Order: sequence, then C-alpha cells, then structure tokens
Amino acid sequence: MSNKFGQPRRLVKTDGTVAHIWEGKLHNWDGPALIPQGDNKLKEYYIHGIQYSEEEWNELKKDRQGVPFYKNQSMKNKLSDYRN
Repeated sequence: MSNKFGQPRRLVKTDGTVAHIWEGKLHNWDGPALIPQGDNKLKEYYIHGIQYSEEEWNELKKDRQGVPFYKNQSMKNKLSDYRN
C-alpha cells in the first residue's frame, strides 16, 4: 500500500538534536518537531515548516479533529454566501 504523501522521518544528529521531517519540512502532529541537543526545555513545535508556540500548536491540533468546516452549522451560512 502506497502513501501518496510520503512517510515522516525522525532524525537524530550526533549532538542529540531530534528532528521530525515530513516532505522536507519540520512537521509533527504528535509533539515537538525539533528538540535541540535532546533538551526538552528547548523544544520547538512546527507544522508544515511553520514554527508555533506550544499553545498555538495545541489549538491547531484540536482544530484538525472533529467536524469538518463544511459540516459545521455555523460555517454553512458563510458557504452559502459564496455560492450565490
């Protein structure tokens, strides 16, 4: 079975830095995408190569779960505006 998006990779450098790479960009939905020198106090969060604070990352992670925007009742009214 082929994944059209490619597989994420976890890279560990000799200095202990851990990087999660997907399609050539720092990216990880499961936790920090970059842990410099293996020090969790310095962890950095990235989605598709864009850096976010931990709080922003948590909000983005919540937004990707649940009802899609087009099934959300509050968004249906906004979509109908564009269709007319």
